Amino acid sequence: MYAFSRAVNSMHSEDIKQLMKQASGKNLISFAGGMPNNDLFPVDQIDDIYKSLPEDIKKLCFQYGPTSGYPPLIKSLESYLKEKGLPVGENRILITTGSLQAIAIITQEFVNEGDIILTENPSFVGALSVFETAGAEIHSIPIDKDGIDIKALKSKIASLDRKPKFLYVTPNYHNPAGIIYTPERKKQLLEVLSGTGIILLEDDAYSDLYFNEDEKHLTRSMKSFGVENVEIIYTGSFSKILGPGFRLGFMLSSEEIFEKAETVKQSMDACTSNFMQILANDFLAQHKLEPYLTFLRKEYLERKNLLQKHLKTHMPKEITWNEPKGGFYIWLKLPPHIKSTDIFKETVSKGVVFVTGRTFDPASKKDDRLRLSFSNMPKEHIEKGVIILSETIKRALQSSKISLS
Repeated sequence: MYAFSRAVNSMHSEDIKQLMKQASGKNLISFAGGMPNNDLFPVDQIDDIYKSLPEDIKKLCFQYGPTSGYPPLIKSLESYLKEKGLPVGENRILITTGSLQAIAIITQEFVNEGDIILTENPSFVGALSVFETAGAEIHSIPIDKDGIDIKALKSKIASLDRKPKFLYVTPNYHNPAGIIYTPERKKQLLEVLSGTGIILLEDDAYSDLYFNEDEKHLTRSMKSFGVENVEIIYTGSFSKILGPGFRLGFMLSSEEIFEKAETVKQSMDACTSNFMQILANDFLAQHKLEPYLTFLRKEYLERKNLLQKHLKTHMPKEITWNEPKGGFYIWLKLPPHIKSTDIFKETVSKGVVFVTGRTFDPASKKDDRLRLSFSNMPKEHIEKGVIILSETIKRALQSSKISLS
């Protein structure tokens, strides 16, 4: 029997391992994977970029790079973020090995065992795993269709005997809930945090994946609001807009936070892959990203519309959900006496997988929801998957009526 550390006992880390297996399982109709479909990747463009690189830059691809990131990519990211209204002039960019590493760096930078972190409920399972591994005390606040519950947030902060280190939120096309915070809710959140000293960790992996150009303004980052008395750390990712295999993310923060974060990253992996940074930089610098995003938005809208249509056709009336305006996910609500883990046990035997609601609950208890991802699903499999899921839920509803009568 080995004397493992407490850090390896994260329930949510186990959930992630299961999730990755489900997402990549062969011969499955998988609504589990929060990832792009393989057929959508810009393979030809990346081929062309690599072939056209000068010999000295190709050699640089194989070398170590600066811990803070490949300088040309930082410059390209500054332009990209500036167009989104983010204050790049008075902040610093740190390139990370995926945005999850940015979350891990920030957690290591600020959190000691037993410190409090505030999250939404539900919350991104990867972040929950990081927080648990750090030994943090996680307190969660419910969300509704417009964002975090402001009254519950105020009440939670007032009830605590010590100041939380930060509040972690995913305001744009939330994972797993699929919602986007309204501009009003974003302002209210900043008002609540104003003067408290609680840092806001704003995780923004999906804001480029809006479905309607007229609603692009809703994706505006809170870090771009210009609020001076709330410290905001902004994280982003290339995983949803270029490819998860690039393992590229970034954080934008004040100079002081950046310097400590750079030190933490140095101890983690020294630097992010130069190879991937160089390819991503040219993709941005050659203005290939926006045309590719236009293509992705159309593809994901088609998939979302198909899933929405088949859910409306086949799901029993007791099941509800909010139709997303972007991103990857639809979050189904079951009647309280039906558990998504029970539904999963039956659908997996019929070749359909999704992610259970319990996975995204910081306490790993609330299980009346399930997440369906439409991003990775081949369009021709969506209806069959929904039918199997719907029939399973109908049987569970029927059984519960019989047992209650």
